[in-house]
Amino acid sequence: MTTWSRVGIVDEPVAATLPIWLQPVVEVMRDITAESITRFVPPDDQGRHSAVLVLLGESELGPDVLLIQRASTMRAHAGEPAFPGGALDDSDTDAAAAALREAQEETGLDPAGVVIFGQLPDLWLPVYDFVVTPVMGWWREPSPVRAQDLAEVADVYRIPVSELTDPANRCQVRHPSGYIGPGFQVRNMVVWGFTAGVLSNLFDRVGWSQPWDSERVVDIDAT
Repeated sequence: MTTWSRVGIVDEPVAATLPIWLQPVVEVMRDITAESITRFVPPDDQGRHSAVLVLLGESELGPDVLLIQRASTMRAHAGEPAFPGGALDDSDTDAAAAALREAQEETGLDPAGVVIFGQLPDLWLPVYDFVVTPVMGWWREPSPVRAQDLAEVADVYRIPVSELTDPANRCQVRHPSGYIGPGFQVRNMVVWGFTAGVLSNLFDRVGWSQPWDSERVVDIDAT
């Protein structure tokens, strides 16, 4: 079975070929730690391993990120926006392979157009006992994307970073469980939980965030 690194990795030769606007992301990745992103650090030799693809591209609207909205009929994370991704298969050689495979299955993207330039440290989702590796990708040659299996994915979005960082679209999310964390209200969705946490932390560290009202709270239904 694949060995999963818990240390952030940057592929330096590849990173040097990225567009200028992505260079701050590369710089942040060089010294980022799991503890600086979340208090949920993976325990040793525990958890089911998975990977998500944090895919950054560019269109006429500027830099963007690929997100899916999970089907409302799913048992877990029903209706939630998320990065493409999923659990490790025995056939996956590493985190990048798993993230690309899942993204292709969920959105139909062509992996040949994606440049993987590194990964963030492994993060832990204790509720589901998942150890998740966020794999960082540059969408060098974007391909058409859409939901491939409506039983799992309701829709696929390329959301501009400017839309996510717009102060009018940022909020704190409160769940009945007591969870409170960063959120984004975009495309009639609320991005929250793991996905919002990674995006918010990344935007803050890279310097893309704008001042926003952190006292604005959106309540999430437990269902």
